[in-house]
Amino acid sequence: VVGSIETGQELLQRFEMDDVFVGLMGNWLAIEPLLATGTVDVLAMEENCSPPAIDMYAEKYQATLVSISTIIDIPGLQHKLPYDPSETDKIVETLIDLAIDNFKKRKGKVTPKVPQYKTKAIAGFSTEAVLGALGNKLDPLVEVIAAGKIKGVVALANCSTLRNGPQDWNTVNLTKQLIKKDILVVAGGCGNHALEVAGLCNLDSIKEAGPGLQEICTALKIPPVLSFGTCTDTGRISMLVTALADHLDVDIPQLPIAVTAPEWMEQKATIDGVFAVAYGAYTHLSPTPFITGAPQLIKLLTEDVEGLTGGKVAVGDDPVEVANGIEAHIMTKRKGLGLH
Repeated sequence: VVGSIETGQELLQRFEMDDVFVGLMGNWLAIEPLLATGTVDVLAMEENCSPPAIDMYAEKYQATLVSISTIIDIPGLQHKLPYDPSETDKIVETLIDLAIDNFKKRKGKVTPKVPQYKTKAIAGFSTEAVLGALGNKLDPLVEVIAAGKIKGVVALANCSTLRNGPQDWNTVNLTKQLIKKDILVVAGGCGNHALEVAGLCNLDSIKEAGPGLQEICTALKIPPVLSFGTCTDTGRISMLVTALADHLDVDIPQLPIAVTAPEWMEQKATIDGVFAVAYGAYTHLSPTPFITGAPQLIKLLTEDVEGLTGGKVAVGDDPVEVANGIEAHIMTKRKGLGLH
């Protein structure tokens, strides 16, 4: 079993890897290359991030396409097995039978071509896990932020798109810039998968962080990028931020935090972005949202809304410039709290 995008991330966070479950292959833009390895017998889809034109890959590389959700209905779909908790065993047995039958068709006709690149990731962080690493209290986190060893925290809640550069280029390079500046990153969504594949969610990546963040990550044995999960785990990230605000007895907009979606694409990311602004967070978006023909809306989101919620939208496609903007915002908030 190879995990794919959000479903794969959920598996990664809940199951030990072994000879059966071998890990996560990446985000939705990696589905076509996965099929092109010629080693997939069944692609079981249960979410709406399934590319609509994969029937051509399925035909060429002899894979069987299966929907286990009523949401999924794409060209070339061969089987529909809508998920029903009471029918789980039957559905699993059917998927295994389909895979065995497909293997008989595929063997000898398709030459497997599997890239040898593998990396490790520490996944499954949560508010509870972070508190556990801190001894079940927020004081240690507050102390290292107050000391400037961690300047602030950025939540990356993100898709993956080709509209503003190569796959995951903005996500990975912006994150590298942020951790270099001693800014801790917590990640969710397809962007999180990109950071896992890029090796930024394991302990080897500590060396890419700034000196302060390096010190803290080494002491706590955590990476500088905390993998919080899927795009629907954004709410769990906000729970950690809310806990921090409550602990300090301040409002969300006063905290040295920001949100970034450097490769947002679809509706869940739109919802996350609107939530972040309403929540009171400085929210970076790339590509630029499709609102440039509405000057009053632009003014509302980039200026006026800050007076209402404390949050606002910032745009930009250059990782260095965006990281500088986020750092400047975080330093302003630190100053407001009497920190330097």
